Amino acid sequence: MIQNKQDHENLARNFAGKLLLRQEIPLSEPHFSQAISQNLFRPTPPFSKKAFNLQCNRCGNNAKHLLAEYPCSVCGTSHLYCRKCITMGRVSACNKLYEWTGPAPNWEHYVAPCSWEGTLTEGQQQAADRIATAVKNREREFLTWAVCGAGKTEMLFPAITAALQQGKRICLATPRADVVRELKPRIQKAFEKVPVQALYGGSQDKEGSSQLLLATTHQLLRFKQAFDVMIIDEIDAFPFHADSSLSYAAQRAIHPGSTLIYLTATPRKQHIRRIRNKRLPHIFVPKRFHGHPLPVPTLKQVSQLKRHLRNKQLPPAFYKWLQARKQPKRQILVFVPTIALAEQFLTPVVNLLLDQHLITSTQQASAVHAADADREEKVQFFRNQSLFLLLTTTILERGVTFPSVDVVILDAGHSVFDQAAIVQIAGRAGRSPDDPEGEVVLFHDGKTNAMVEAVDSIKQMNKRGGFV
Repeated sequence: MIQNKQDHENLARNFAGKLLLRQEIPLSEPHFSQAISQNLFRPTPPFSKKAFNLQCNRCGNNAKHLLAEYPCSVCGTSHLYCRKCITMGRVSACNKLYEWTGPAPNWEHYVAPCSWEGTLTEGQQQAADRIATAVKNREREFLTWAVCGAGKTEMLFPAITAALQQGKRICLATPRADVVRELKPRIQKAFEKVPVQALYGGSQDKEGSSQLLLATTHQLLRFKQAFDVMIIDEIDAFPFHADSSLSYAAQRAIHPGSTLIYLTATPRKQHIRRIRNKRLPHIFVPKRFHGHPLPVPTLKQVSQLKRHLRNKQLPPAFYKWLQARKQPKRQILVFVPTIALAEQFLTPVVNLLLDQHLITSTQQASAVHAADADREEKVQFFRNQSLFLLLTTTILERGVTFPSVDVVILDAGHSVFDQAAIVQIAGRAGRSPDDPEGEVVLFHDGKTNAMVEAVDSIKQMNKRGGFV
């Protein structure tokens, strides 16, 4: 039973700042009833009236076509529910949300939490200091615009350190689960004394109760006024920029007066507009951490490209490029626009690599996409260089680091490859100081505005970084 101060503290650490369904609260019914009677939890109505519409109190959706009714087996009547966030469990009049209303938890005040022994470049240090200042001064929001490979994660360490020293709770959120998986060991190594949890679909961590938390932005739908510092990495990435419920959840997940830090290499037009209107404080980092320019994509037009793709044939231009590569030992990351192409082209690619004696086994190439249950394992194989080539959709366009790769986009004119996606994909190449000049090749059947704008953007970044 809930009897003493320590019991309350344990409950506070587990549930403070959460917005959960009853089935997500792992307390027995007697314990939960006691917690309700002690005003430790408060039920929240599933919907609120906003103007002339109803709004879901978990995801903020008020679109009528995403609200529906279902027959309730508990009370025998029909209830409204939100279809937009149904994958996280159905919220209704008989399945309310609960939020913690007991005492706030006492978070640790760490003296020297950061165990990272690396050094920052001058540009990184300027950005790191400015981010830390935003946190210390409780600025409402701040954007860090840094080119791909600038070392954004390391720039966060001073700000996270300052927050932990002040006993603040921090969440580093990002739209992609793959990015969370990559960040977890890096952040834990940099803050060895601080428990770090990672929340994403299928993650081993389930509690979300640590002082330093990593999460996908979807997981923020389960939080309310939980964090003192919210860092959102890759704010321009799908689905964050396209789903209003995710920004709604991010805003709700922080305490009033807290700080929102945004990170991106490819800010969207609305961010650029706010920066130009001096409504969004920011800092720009134009150089990669190793001091070399961003690789500029080479555009290669292929006649009848669509016919080759329909026939599951690699275009002859790809053969020629493969034979003429500057560094044949580099791994190859090939982006395709659809899951179907990723799966269909694996066999032709493997056969080509075997014919060219670039691999000796069919196990040295693979394909990965969002629906692939083994994608985490395959990405790790590629990172460990057990795979020579990896076919992928845009799930690997950002947030993953491979030391020495050449990057290819097949059918770069496809609509899925917008300007930001192409810049991010190009940013996978040349990330290591030992090999900073990876090739980036775009095979297409006609230039698109996205391709031209991406190349221009990369050249402008290099120019701002002092490269002619």
